[in-house]
Amino acid sequence: MLKKISLLTRFISTVATGSFLIAGEISAQSDINYAGSVAIEQRYFMEDSLFSNQTNSQASLVIAPEFDTSLGDGYLSFKPFARIDQRDEERTHVDVRELMYAHFFDSWEVRAGIGKVFWGQTESLHLVDVINQTDFVESINNEEKLGQPMLDVRYLLDTGAISFYVLPYFRERTFPGVDGRLRGPLPISANKALYESEDEESHIDYAVRWQQSLGNLELGLAYFDGTSRLPIIEVQSNEMGELALLPKYNLLQQFSIDALYVYDSFLFKLEALSGKSLDQRFNAYVAGFEYTIGDFYETGFDLGILMEHQYDEREEQDFITGQNDLMVGARFELNDFASSNLLLGIVRDLDNSASYSVFVEGSTRLNQNWRLALNGYFFSSGVEQDPLYYMRRDDHIALKVEYFF
Repeated sequence: MLKKISLLTRFISTVATGSFLIAGEISAQSDINYAGSVAIEQRYFMEDSLFSNQTNSQASLVIAPEFDTSLGDGYLSFKPFARIDQRDEERTHVDVRELMYAHFFDSWEVRAGIGKVFWGQTESLHLVDVINQTDFVESINNEEKLGQPMLDVRYLLDTGAISFYVLPYFRERTFPGVDGRLRGPLPISANKALYESEDEESHIDYAVRWQQSLGNLELGLAYFDGTSRLPIIEVQSNEMGELALLPKYNLLQQFSIDALYVYDSFLFKLEALSGKSLDQRFNAYVAGFEYTIGDFYETGFDLGILMEHQYDEREEQDFITGQNDLMVGARFELNDFASSNLLLGIVRDLDNSASYSVFVEGSTRLNQNWRLALNGYFFSSGVEQDPLYYMRRDDHIALKVEYFF
């Protein structure tokens, strides 16, 4: 059995690194489709930084092409990603978001390579989304993910699916460098990660998820057993007495549920989990609703009112912000040819009224190929133990001009 697992792991890892030619039989007549985008992004920070080597402006170039081709009853897709940043060397990086071969037969789908999988329903926090690692240098909202080496086998149901995952290689979270904003007093040494497992990044993770549409209810039940994507930060010193912050990734087992129920103009949303790490059990959830008012006051646009409560029993962990927080927001859909939209929200700590964050996310198309996006993030905290404390002067807006081809 161990030998079979070892061979399977070697196969997936080889596909993930691109050295195995799945498409060895691709003929010269095969059509390769391509698309993607190129974007220029400008960040502007409204206050001077807390730490040296940081500036108030930060420009970058993003290149994200996409390629795919049919292969018999399946297809091969390739989605590389690259960012070149003006200031932060750690934000300048290249990643393979997807390099996946998918094969379809009868009621089964088999996918092997590097891919992205999303679990969840809520707006303010994707609590149960544990397959892919966060690309933290991309955005503070944790929405951008690194590609994950995987074998994904799905059995299709009439209105759902059962998915089985083998994840043979762990991706470490990215962090801003010494010249980057949105960090603490010391940059985190991402390349010196610590692990609970002796196998470190080669530990094999497993997951299974059942998802089903039941009338107005979308339901997902999942189990994950592997290395946690959320690190804890350990402080160490070298022989010279210099301090360093090292991320440590512990093992995690967790059951989760995510649900979306549609009732009239309401969307009721839930993500909840029960997990164990370092022999400690914990529970967490995000629950709330979105109510949409169509053609708001005959203006032609739709207004959505959002509210969600975040709860997490894990305390004093660097990347867990929603122990007892409330998010209130509004979504505007202008229903125009430019697909213009705007999302506004505030997340407030109910245990510490001085701690909150505000976000603004909006975009509009200039024409068929060009899109303009504007995001803003604003922070307030007066408690040193609060994860937002070291970002209290990192309020910023990001303007992105993107060309689609």
